[in-house]
Amino acid sequence: MPINKSPAPRSAKYKRRRLVLFLVLIPLMLIVLAGAGYATFLFSSAKLAVDNSYDNVRSGEASSLRDKDVDPIKDSFSFLIIGVDDSTKRQANNGGNPRSDALILATLNVDDNKLEMTSIPRDSYVHIQSDDNTTNRYTKINAAHAFGGPELTMKTVEDLFKVPVDYYIRFNFDAFLEIVDALNGVDVDVPVDFTEQDSNDKAGAITLKKGKQTLNGEQALALSRTRHIDNDIERGKRQQLVMKAIIDKATSIGSINKYSDVIKAVGDNMKTNMTFSQMLSIAKYGMTNDIDMKSLALKGEDAPQDGIYYYQLDENSVESVANEFASQLKGVNKPFPNAMPYSEENTNQ
Repeated sequence: MPINKSPAPRSAKYKRRRLVLFLVLIPLMLIVLAGAGYATFLFSSAKLAVDNSYDNVRSGEASSLRDKDVDPIKDSFSFLIIGVDDSTKRQANNGGNPRSDALILATLNVDDNKLEMTSIPRDSYVHIQSDDNTTNRYTKINAAHAFGGPELTMKTVEDLFKVPVDYYIRFNFDAFLEIVDALNGVDVDVPVDFTEQDSNDKAGAITLKKGKQTLNGEQALALSRTRHIDNDIERGKRQQLVMKAIIDKATSIGSINKYSDVIKAVGDNMKTNMTFSQMLSIAKYGMTNDIDMKSLALKGEDAPQDGIYYYQLDENSVESVANEFASQLKGVNKPFPNAMPYSEENTNQ
């Protein structure tokens, strides 16, 4: 089959004084900075939002790749961020089961205060197999959510990297738009000129020029979604760029009075298998530790089949990234002991 090589991805490394792993933790982390009455209101609102968003995927049991249950922050753990478009139009086109539009796998090493993450291209050609074998096929990884929701998505990512996925958090595009707008926009150094459709699929509705600027919800979403200008690897980098911008804005003291709207946006548009107490412990940890954030780059190439576009992940790249993730999770053996250690050089094509 024809294969056209994609531009080589490059990894990036960031240092942050504060860690916000999940957008729902934003209001929790700054409770101590607010007045007593408002802090109580925020805390109660956040707890209600998380409680309403809770989904007992796996019924609280540990991943099959774990020897025992995980207790954050006592243990290092992994989590999968799932972005979906579950708009009315998308539901009509997909029979009510949206495919994932963004997947970011991350590990938090609580011993070394290190957060590592990688974006998984949505068109990655992978094997998807459910536990009951009702789904057993090779196709795009974003189909896992359509076939079996967060649970099958977590299993598919586990099968790909051979490392446990302990938790997930799923957001839809409405949450993304509302959170950015609730923060009165986010500051981003846009890496490239582009034109993209908006959340209502209106073609050419969003045009951005390269350079530093404040983006509203629609613009930030367009930057995260656009992929026709290069490839899914670069798209994943833009998603992480926007995520970092949201973290920067949300952790500024000036954003405290906007948190009521942020909490509402999160609560209305999120699902997760983390409990409120688990999230609160992570928030407290993030407030008291310097976190080293590192982006791991996957590589691969275009691999169309029968007129359908797929992205074929490079096996060596997957193995080196998987081993790097495993090294951050205490008690998890490296799944590919013969793979080369992860490095920027090893991800270049």
